Amino acid sequence: MRRFLPPLLRENPPFRTFFAGQAVSLLGDQISLIALPLVAVLVLDASPAEMGYLTTAALLPNLLSLHVGAWVDKRGRRRRAMIAADLGRAALIASVPVAYWLGELTMEQLYVVGFLTGFLSVLFSVSYGVLFVALVPRERFVDANSLTHGARALSGVAGPSIGGLLVQLLTAPAALVADACSFVVSALALARISPEEPPVEPAEHGHLVAGARFIARSPVMRAALGATGTINFFNFVFFALAILYANRYLHVGPGLLGVVLGIGAIGAVIGAALAGRIVRRLGIGPAFVLGCALFPVPLVLVPLAGGPRWLVLACLALAEFGSGFGVMILDIAGGTLSAAVVPDRLRARVTGAYMVVNYGVRPLGAFLGGVLGTAIGVRPTLWIATVAAMAGFAWLLPSPIMSLRDLPDPDEVAATAG
Repeated sequence: MRRFLPPLLRENPPFRTFFAGQAVSLLGDQISLIALPLVAVLVLDASPAEMGYLTTAALLPNLLSLHVGAWVDKRGRRRRAMIAADLGRAALIASVPVAYWLGELTMEQLYVVGFLTGFLSVLFSVSYGVLFVALVPRERFVDANSLTHGARALSGVAGPSIGGLLVQLLTAPAALVADACSFVVSALALARISPEEPPVEPAEHGHLVAGARFIARSPVMRAALGATGTINFFNFVFFALAILYANRYLHVGPGLLGVVLGIGAIGAVIGAALAGRIVRRLGIGPAFVLGCALFPVPLVLVPLAGGPRWLVLACLALAEFGSGFGVMILDIAGGTLSAAVVPDRLRARVTGAYMVVNYGVRPLGAFLGGVLGTAIGVRPTLWIATVAAMAGFAWLLPSPIMSLRDLPDPDEVAATAG
């Protein structure tokens, strides 16, 4: 059976175990991506403002990622931190269907669950990069990123469809049980590997902001953060209202919405499959630039959707297809750049500092989406979000990323970044 696996998974058993756990967890996440908002919409009859608050609560912990990254770099034991984060998220997600079955589910509980699972996701994310480079040799970074993001893309095909059908058949809270189980599988996979983690760095003066300083002094990381931060801010203005808009204004039911999103996510699968070829053909920098352009542009089809039902569904599917293709190119190229240029001793802190901006703007965008959706209407807000997200591309035009064909030498990057 192993002979049918990609070479990296055949040759690297620890990474194979890690990858398998993440693949299952990603599938559960995709189910929750549609199920949790639908709990709010269908069970609790959430308003546009409440949808914005829910998304904001889940994303707000990203503002703490600078401190979490510094703590992880100081403490070490990243694998144990990831296991604890998985088990904690499993318990929190499972609390939603339990409260629903007891007749006690409220929007306040969803806010709390969203915030705490968001915090544990931050802990997992800042630890992930260290474990990734401990498991994968430098020359296989693109291959490994293509596999992990490819698994995410495949989960995007199956997850929303499964989630939509589970919501249709069992109710939205019951669908969340699958995500809770997936976190347990991820924790078990992490418990089976024991990679040699890099040593921790003693906490000296400036320890907390060392990652932020590295980004500020690195032309590559600074431009990448400016681009992705801008795109993410406006994408989450869009995201906060997209499911509500499709369900309530375009009259797309949960089951059909899940199928449409699943079909559209095929673009992400194709993007992940072609990312290695695109990187080799264009170079790592131009591939990242291409992803930053292709990610936001197709989403204009969502507020543009109208007319016959088949045309509405086609617009939604094409928007997801094109955006999914672009985000895979962006994430694979961007993750490879980050893995190559950031020193191990700073990795969790750089990840934390990057997330403060890149993910920290997401709750702000989601909150703005709820406010604008209430004040000027859902569709005008989606127009603003989709058009404004394209401005992220401008950060890359004067940067060295445009001409970066190969992975930069880490010693040169460190010298440039001071």
